Amino acid sequence: MNKKQHPKILIVDDMPANIKVLAQILGNDCEIYSGRNGYEAISMAEAKQPDLIILDITMPEMNGFEACKKLKDNPVTRAIPIIFITDLNMEEDEAKGLELGAVDYITRPIRPSVVKARVRNHLELKRYRDYLQEISMKDGLTGIPNRRRLDEYLHQEWRRAQRQTKPISLLMLDIDHFKLYNDNYGHTAGDDCLKKIALAIEESLTRPADLAARFGGEEFACVLPETDQEGAELIAQRVHKSLARLAIPHAYSPIGSFITISIGVTTTVPDQSSSMDQFIKSADEMLYEAKKSGRNQTKSQTV
Repeated sequence: MNKKQHPKILIVDDMPANIKVLAQILGNDCEIYSGRNGYEAISMAEAKQPDLIILDITMPEMNGFEACKKLKDNPVTRAIPIIFITDLNMEEDEAKGLELGAVDYITRPIRPSVVKARVRNHLELKRYRDYLQEISMKDGLTGIPNRRRLDEYLHQEWRRAQRQTKPISLLMLDIDHFKLYNDNYGHTAGDDCLKKIALAIEESLTRPADLAARFGGEEFACVLPETDQEGAELIAQRVHKSLARLAIPHAYSPIGSFITISIGVTTTVPDQSSSMDQFIKSADEMLYEAKKSGRNQTKSQTV
């Protein structure tokens, strides 16, 4: 198996020798990352998005229980399963760990066969949960991410932009006069049209971090992390050109012979006082301006 396909495991322990032992047990089948304290556990989990965290309880500054609580309170890391590992063998400690959201509890001395089996089982459960999650985050008609996934991803990237003081852009897109298209060509043709446009929008995004999603009805949205207004406008231009190449006939459109789209763009570098709801509203306002100005165009602003 290619190492890139191996599950990722984050081992967090203030004793390097303990990390080394676990890495030797699991390293042949997993991609191993390590941290030395609770703070590193949180930052590494956010950055690497491991499939599983093995977390020591007795660490200085921030112990494993505190780190677990912060990981579970963070929407970016809450779904990552955590196995506690410790020298403690007290029933109340085990109960506390499980109540905080850990999926398992291993005590030292380490038994390699037990560790391997438990890790394998929890990774398999994680793969199944990820599969169900992926299905729940896709739009049933177009196959691109749905509104739920959009909201989750925007929240994640908004927080990242705040931490790193980086720009983030949002595109709101609406198919022009789509009701007239549905009324005259029928809903089956309308569904096919939505599928083609969703694919065209998605293919206009060139970076893995960019996300296109169906916002609802004939509306779509794109989240563009680390993208300024100029970069977001370039993406919008690509979408317009992609639709022009598709040349989907729309004889009933008041503005042309083919399907077109209106786009609103907003860009910001959010700080702790910034409002994500206002950010979305700003993109929606730009979309309204694009429609009011004649449709089949983009309006943008930096806020």
